[in-house]
Amino acid sequence: MDQHTPGRSGAVWALVITSVAGFMAALDNLVVTTALPSIRESLGGELAELEWTVNAYTLTFAVLLMLGAALGDRFGRRRLFLVGLTVFTGASAAAALSPGINELIAFRAVQGVGAAIMMPLTLTLLTAAVPAARRGAALGIFSAVTGLAVASGPLIGGSLTEYLSWQWIFWLNVPIGLALLPLARLRLTESYAPDSRLDIPGTLLVSAGLFGIVYGLVNANSDGWTSPTVLTALFAGAALIGWFIHHGFHAKNPMLPMRLFRNRAFFGINMASLLMFLGMFGSIFLLSQYFQGVLDYSPTEAGLRMLPWTGMPMLVAPIAGTLSDRFGGRPVVVAGLALQALGLAFFAMVIGPDASYAAQLPGLIVGGVGMALYFAPAASLVMSSVRPAEQGIASGANNALREVGGALGVAILATVFSSQGGYGSAQSFTDGTVPAVWIGAGAVALAALVALLIPGRRKASAPDAPEPEAAGERVPVAA
Repeated sequence: MDQHTPGRSGAVWALVITSVAGFMAALDNLVVTTALPSIRESLGGELAELEWTVNAYTLTFAVLLMLGAALGDRFGRRRLFLVGLTVFTGASAAAALSPGINELIAFRAVQGVGAAIMMPLTLTLLTAAVPAARRGAALGIFSAVTGLAVASGPLIGGSLTEYLSWQWIFWLNVPIGLALLPLARLRLTESYAPDSRLDIPGTLLVSAGLFGIVYGLVNANSDGWTSPTVLTALFAGAALIGWFIHHGFHAKNPMLPMRLFRNRAFFGINMASLLMFLGMFGSIFLLSQYFQGVLDYSPTEAGLRMLPWTGMPMLVAPIAGTLSDRFGGRPVVVAGLALQALGLAFFAMVIGPDASYAAQLPGLIVGGVGMALYFAPAASLVMSSVRPAEQGIASGANNALREVGGALGVAILATVFSSQGGYGSAQSFTDGTVPAVWIGAGAVALAALVALLIPGRRKASAPDAPEPEAAGERVPVAA
């Protein structure tokens, strides 16, 4: 890595630039959800197209995340950060100008490519710029800013959609990106990781495999589960993921070393993260539309009413961090996932064509508290489950699996929704949403059980793997 140590102003600039960039990328995960009814009204499209407006971003983001980090390590982190930011900003403008739903989906995919290059390098650049003594505080601020993006995504998306137009959820990124580009070029210090290698075969395998599975799930209801297209996509996708897993065990420098999953702590927190995002993200996709399409809230009102759920982590996270320090990460994560599952189950029991907000509020609050308890210790559990030199790839893997969980959640829960109901009436929408949210609750409950595999504080240990060469050490790429 570059040995240059920037001064205080350099550290402050790095914190500002990377936090704003991280905010943009995280915001685009959820900002679209409250705009979906308006996009559907403006551009047309059935449920499958609405799914792809979300999944095109999360899928490309997920499968290219670790490649983006590796490209930065090899060709220069600042250089690749600028490339990712340029792609993200340009694709945001193109998405705003989209004349139809298919064009919007395509540009959302390109947005995800830009975010996948940009996002993992934000923390790498920040860690390199901030002295070790102040690194914890800087990473805490960065995490709070990206958490705020997740919390405010539905509200910002709803407000822009209602008072301007849905296009402004994408236009918002353009002036911010254009302002960040010269600042990043002038204020960030270039750095590299020696001996970094790219795993192109692994990237192609996981990208094609995940695309096949999600494509099959999204088209299952319209084409039929037994249609040749759907069956081919699902079986081919599963086969490619199997090949990717084999590659991860046997390749010399795989993007995701599968030996890490032999460690109970790493396996437990990562599988729990995937299942949690599957249940949560899929539920938010449907509930944000339920608030508008069934209960007739405006986009802004829908975003505000989701704040007890999405915004609770901002209030509870400090308490969760204290509990984690005192009792260890496992009990806090398990309790958080159990509460999140309970909140979704409560929601599934009370929603209907004329459900009052007061009846829904307890489920939103319980789910929000659960989300906060999960998020606070999750990153620490990931980092402590591997050796220091492997923390970069471990953090990238955890973030990628979360995004994969989100994409699968939207695909699976929307498939359940369309098989049991539809957009025809308020009753039909509710009929589809209830069983889908029950499945979301089940996925998060299963995540709580999987999290029990994480060893307690005294038993946790790093995986039995040789220490990588010091020269190849990476800085954590995401929190």
